[in-house]
Amino acid sequence: MSPLISGSFLHTLAKDTSIRFLDATTTLPGETFNPLERFHACHIPGSQYFDIDVFSDPQSSLPHTVPSAARFAHLFGALGITPETHVVFYDQGNVASACRAWWMTKLFGHEKTQIIHGGLRAWQQQNLPVEQGAGAEHAPQTYHPRTEYSRIAGLGDMLEHVRLQNRPILDARSADRFYGMAPEPRAGVKSGHMPGARNIPYKTVMDENGFFLPAAQLETLFLHAGVSATTHPITTCGSGMTAAVLSVALELAGFTSNALYDGSWAEWGSTPNTPITTDTSHD
Repeated sequence: MSPLISGSFLHTLAKDTSIRFLDATTTLPGETFNPLERFHACHIPGSQYFDIDVFSDPQSSLPHTVPSAARFAHLFGALGITPETHVVFYDQGNVASACRAWWMTKLFGHEKTQIIHGGLRAWQQQNLPVEQGAGAEHAPQTYHPRTEYSRIAGLGDMLEHVRLQNRPILDARSADRFYGMAPEPRAGVKSGHMPGARNIPYKTVMDENGFFLPAAQLETLFLHAGVSATTHPITTCGSGMTAAVLSVALELAGFTSNALYDGSWAEWGSTPNTPITTDTSHD
């Protein structure tokens, strides 16, 4: 199943009562709107709000890291979702929100999960209906996750991969942050990047309208960054959000064996003695 649904297929979705629409809108650093208020003001009929900060580990000092499988199962089931439900995410701001939600559900083994390509704006461009209000409610269900551990990397994994230089590490942050020319938005986080990482700012995998580039263009971009069918790349960013945009782009390009470093730079840049560089030799 492709990560994306777009164009005329949206009209089919609008008529399918078995589809569960989830608005995953959240904010990135520097954005100030209220995601829940935006959802209440306008959303796809029958939608529910998927709060990424709620679907996170409440014990972690890092921003919105993944919850335990048990917490995810409780929260997803509370939305009335079962492992057989066809879930379609969308967002009303940055594409990273829906991509992060998609990646999280794939991590916990949900097979029928997709993203509306272009978000709510693309839906409205097709003249499809929207509504206001608190969103739909469904009877809670029992959800049984099947965690796919190959989709996630932790600090220990990354220390080993950086030491061995055995997997491409793709950093979705801006070039200024990657090369240490701009400060990190979170206090106490050093600037720079992991030795050997390649910088692919997340907006470079999309066009000026926020749509993903064609698969052939994405493949070329990733091949240039050292990705192949056998290298199993790892995506990273500031806090695991925009890294998910690269994860989706990798899937679209055919590089389906990839992982996301959940702690990302918020963890790496605040952990003592992690290797950090501002080197440009990979360019």
